[in-house]
Amino acid sequence: MEQKENTQQGNIIPPSSTLADRVYAFLDENKALDIVKIDLEGKSAFADAMIVANGTSGRFVKNLADKLKEFFHKNGYTDIHIEGTTTCDWVLVDGHDVIVHLFRPEIRELYNLEKMWSADFKHVSEA
Repeated sequence: MEQKENTQQGNIIPPSSTLADRVYAFLDENKALDIVKIDLEGKSAFADAMIVANGTSGRFVKNLADKLKEFFHKNGYTDIHIEGTTTCDWVLVDGHDVIVHLFRPEIRELYNLEKMWSADFKHVSEA
């Protein structure tokens, strides 16, 4: 199996890895904290996965968002939208198939997206 070298840290990432796995690895290599990947299959039509991560400060969150945008571009995803860079408390990176939420830790704790999106939507009865 041919493998693709990730130029960030020289790690080998199999080309068969999902985009979400590659984004997770990229955030880990770039020192994001408390990274969580949430499978959205059956929960949402707008993305396959959501990744939530922390940065230690607004400046670090902004830097992660900028690097992530560059990562997406290098992987052929050029129409990437980023929201929240004015304050950098919570930055959303819309990577089409993968939505990435980057937070300062205290803001992440306040919104607790993991709890909301990890719920089992299949068992919710329709009214």
